Amino acid sequence: MSDELRGLALKLLARREHSRAELRQRLGTHGCAEDVDATLDQMEQCGLLSDARFAEAYIASRRNRLGTFRLRRELRDRGVADALIAQALDQSGGDELARAREVWRRKFGVPPADVRDHARQARFLQSRGFAGDILKQILREIEE
Repeated sequence: MSDELRGLALKLLARREHSRAELRQRLGTHGCAEDVDATLDQMEQCGLLSDARFAEAYIASRRNRLGTFRLRRELRDRGVADALIAQALDQSGGDELARAREVWRRKFGVPPADVRDHARQARFLQSRGFAGDILKQILREIEE
């Protein structure tokens, strides 16, 4: 059974990086919990499975569209530890203000016409996970 689980896990990891929690959930229907955990432990020891690597890849693929708050929440939802999330976000670098400006520019490109439009643009940026002070700064700059 362990070889079957390992093969399935390798097949999943060949497509993209997965967190340990995601793989545990996917493999849970194919074997008992002890076999799944043992297989995942072996894969971590071999370097085939890494939550740190998953977090870095996840952030790299979504960094241009999402803010720090949303990235952090999505990684937590995928079972990545807070310490690994913080480390990956620190390593990703980049200026969140510049990312938020670019997201705003691609979506809207024109200053808000009225208060209602201003609120709509702010809600959009907030839903993307950008901090409130960044939202205010961008919209203030645009209106000037």
